[in-house]
Amino acid sequence: MTTRPSQKLLSGISRAPARAMLKATGLTQAQLDRPLIGIANTWIEVTPCNMHLRELAKYVKAGIRQAGGTPIEFNTIAVSDGITMGTEGMKASLISREVIADSIELCAGAHGFDAVIALVGCDKTIPGAILGLARLNLPALVFYGGSIMAGNFRGLDVTVQDVFEAVGACGAGKMSEAELIELEEKACPGAGACGGQFTANTMASACALMGISPIHLNEIPARHPDKNKAARELGPMIMALLQENIGFREFITRPSLLNAITGVAATGGSTNAILHLLAIANESDVKLSLKDFDKISAKTPVIADLKPAGRFTAPDFTEAGGIRLLAQRLFTEQRLADVATVSGRTLKQESDLAAEAQDQTVILSFNNPMKSRGGFAVLFGALAPDGCIIKLCGHDRQLHRGPARVFDDEANAFAAIQNGDIRSGDVLVIRGVGPKGGPGMPEMLAVTAALIGAGLGDSVALITDGRFSGATHGFMVGHVAPECAADGPIAYLQDGDDIAIDVNNRRLDVHNDLRHRQASVTNQPRGRVYAKYAQLVQCASRGAIV
Repeated sequence: MTTRPSQKLLSGISRAPARAMLKATGLTQAQLDRPLIGIANTWIEVTPCNMHLRELAKYVKAGIRQAGGTPIEFNTIAVSDGITMGTEGMKASLISREVIADSIELCAGAHGFDAVIALVGCDKTIPGAILGLARLNLPALVFYGGSIMAGNFRGLDVTVQDVFEAVGACGAGKMSEAELIELEEKACPGAGACGGQFTANTMASACALMGISPIHLNEIPARHPDKNKAARELGPMIMALLQENIGFREFITRPSLLNAITGVAATGGSTNAILHLLAIANESDVKLSLKDFDKISAKTPVIADLKPAGRFTAPDFTEAGGIRLLAQRLFTEQRLADVATVSGRTLKQESDLAAEAQDQTVILSFNNPMKSRGGFAVLFGALAPDGCIIKLCGHDRQLHRGPARVFDDEANAFAAIQNGDIRSGDVLVIRGVGPKGGPGMPEMLAVTAALIGAGLGDSVALITDGRFSGATHGFMVGHVAPECAADGPIAYLQDGDDIAIDVNNRRLDVHNDLRHRQASVTNQPRGRVYAKYAQLVQCASRGAIV
């Protein structure tokens, strides 16, 4: 029988000091003799996405104790994308993914935990937790805190996406400041992650289809009355994984990652999932490339009518039948592999338990999809030799050619939109905001939402070496690699350059000679954590791994 990590930490005369310190926390010898189950909690008070996780942890602990384990909770940081968007703080978001992973690896590894449950909420806490658990390779699972419920504004379901777009509408004179404030008060009614198929819900869906989260429990909304009961059910689940000595990486395989990509494509999910799944594959020694994403997206229709491009929110999706029903649809069309899951059932067995709500219109069929192909494509070309990602949900455009309007930061681009300086046909370029250049590859939601709010979403394209929020929609190209700070071609663009975005031919090109130009200079990051990250991080086409 394999010796548990906690036994190595606590057994024998020499380990008496360690036992003494743990007993000071209130643990008894009987509790120390049981398996120690770490609860990696990403609770933080600054964001609704994670603010309820401390309460949820009480029910996780109760389930672990009932199943014969001893729970020990510890915390990580979290950074809210929605709150920091459009500010210097947004640069911290992607960097926080690495800090979260490091903290879980260090704390759980150092203290001899036998298994780990990660409680996650906002965007980077999900991939950060997965990366940390993959490094440890202990029996482990991920549990999503759930989506926020929709707000209600004058009879319409709204999310924080609507607030960002209302800022652009207000700046364009299409909405009064009083109306904006009224919307602001109603959009986010309580705990839970942002309510559309934005990054958090996209990654939660990916976790379920990979098998690392319990598919029937993960998607329950944050304040649903069944969420606490669901948290209790994790105890027997993690103890079964420990009993069978199933390491976390056993669930992260090429078939399970391809399942996750298929789910992202079929739900019109966030392009941030591409960064995160590439990083997870790298951490788990699984071969995965941008071409895998493009191949799957090209043949997978969008069959979930979800915000930002659709009508419904994540709680609507759950009520309609949720991930089980989506998986059932995908299995019927032979688009998923049957993989093991942390529930003890295979993914196909889970999908067979789907219960479709009568007359639901959220999860569609392959015969009547919302869009005939997935919500993103991968482009290469003169401006992106190493690749880039284009969002395709919410529009049917396949080609845009126009003059570049070049900005070396997000703030000036946003101001140009608000001042009416961006015109129909333009290609807005925001550079120097990639993984190294940002540093931290900030999201451009403030800019993209401003374009939508100003009525330019159907006539202006945007390219950037930064990334987009899951709430972004429109003709938007991100993750351009190599980035400006790595001397990529985007560094040599000038106002007026003729840029062509061709989805059908998977090309991003500039019809000007850039060879004899001087490159844009990216500012050096201030602060040690930013400078260290900028020095170590690799390009977006590799998942911005460190």
